[in-house]
Amino acid sequence: MSDILHKATVLVLNRNWQAIDVKTPADAYCMMAAGTATALDIGDGENMEPCKWDKWLTLGVRGCDNGVGTVHGAVRVPTVIVLARYAKVPKHRPKLSTRGIWERDGGVCQYTGKKLGREEGNIDHVLPRSRGGKTTWENCVLADKRVNSRKGSRTPEEIGLKLVKSPAAPREMPSTYFIRNTHGVRDWEMFLG
Repeated sequence: MSDILHKATVLVLNRNWQAIDVKTPADAYCMMAAGTATALDIGDGENMEPCKWDKWLTLGVRGCDNGVGTVHGAVRVPTVIVLARYAKVPKHRPKLSTRGIWERDGGVCQYTGKKLGREEGNIDHVLPRSRGGKTTWENCVLADKRVNSRKGSRTPEEIGLKLVKSPAAPREMPSTYFIRNTHGVRDWEMFLG
């Protein structure tokens, strides 16, 4: 049961029904009980009814739904909640990480322009760390492992390589861009377009 409560399987919509975040069922229950969010009772995909906490507790657990057992019986786990008062779509910048650089560079080697598979690429420091290069957006690029190995601790110019584009910090994007349906929740599809 605790596994169900702590997986990020609840899509959060602002009051304009725009996807802005993902929460755990435990967080969703707290938000619903506090009155800051309502859950969507999603039927066949066309019928959706916002339900406040009191009504949600009376809904039965459907056959395919995961329910959470309580002393008063099973409570349905929501898949989508709508915030009562929040209307904005927050903006975020990806974190400087391997995944963030892969996303910024679109999975393309910044020296060859070739689309890479996950096993074919890694992160290269344009100015090598051994020569004072820092781990920053402006100094890190996605590179084919073979090219990066050949480059070693040299600069691109020293080995005759040119960057496809100069690395830069990605701009802020709406939070919706970063939401991934990693658990394959069917009810999210209509909101993530």
